[in-house]
Amino acid sequence: MNTSPSWPLTLYYDGACPLCAREIALLRRRAAAEQLQLVDISSGTFDATALGLSHQAMQERLHARFADGQWVTGLDATLWSWRAAGLGRWAAPLTWRPLRPLLELGYRLFCALRPHLEWLPHPDGARRCHGSSSCSTAPGRDRPD
Repeated sequence: MNTSPSWPLTLYYDGACPLCAREIALLRRRAAAEQLQLVDISSGTFDATALGLSHQAMQERLHARFADGQWVTGLDATLWSWRAAGLGRWAAPLTWRPLRPLLELGYRLFCALRPHLEWLPHPDGARRCHGSSSCSTAPGRDRPD
């Protein structure tokens, strides 16, 4: 990755994921729009094919794209999104070569478990509710209030 990125970075995240949504809330509070754009891939209007990707691929691994069109995925997408939000020192361990294989393994494990974490409380709480009788916990799944 070039050391002088082309901002802004567009981060494609799963807003239905409770842990992901917590991280995005932190990034949203810290990052300027000139540095970081956030796109929720769980919204009904998102079209992964317009980016040349499948929705499944975007669900399986975090994706981000710089203004010049360069993609970063996985841990690198996390690293650059945190840098864009001014939190680079907290993400610095992601750049440590000896630690990287262990972090990659942990990331792959998280990606495999993430779809099963929908039972966790979502930070958006009631804002995720539609109407007065149901709240969306994941795309296509509703539960009563």
